[in-house]
Amino acid sequence: MTTGEKIKRIRIFRGMTQKELGIALGLPEKGADNRIAQYETDYRVPRQDLLDKIAQTLDVAPAALSVPDIDSPVELMHTLFSLEDRYGLEIYEHNGAAYLQVNPLKNREAKQLNEILLAWKQVSDQLRRGEITRAEYDRWRYHYAR
Repeated sequence: MTTGEKIKRIRIFRGMTQKELGIALGLPEKGADNRIAQYETDYRVPRQDLLDKIAQTLDVAPAALSVPDIDSPVELMHTLFSLEDRYGLEIYEHNGAAYLQVNPLKNREAKQLNEILLAWKQVSDQLRRGEITRAEYDRWRYHYAR
């Protein structure tokens, strides 16, 4: 998912129009919707300072708008290799399915990542059990590490 796609998804989640977001960012009213449309279609890419302002306006963590290089399975694999090196990510197979696991004993960062993943699992389990709505789950994700 591109940065533009993330902006659009979160803007819609927040119930804002493109024009409303543009005006909230301080863009001139005339053309504010066009500028946001350009960002959402990736015709233009907002600078980091504007991305930070968009995140603040949409009330999400700036990291919620960042995009790692995972546009293909090969790029994702290289991201996973980096996670293996840095966080001790390990891969296992069971009944023909691949499973990833963080080794919390690798280092302090791996331990922290493991704790973060366990927190994610708790909220994800709440969604699966129907204890929270998809909107509440998305709110948790978009605010994570804010």
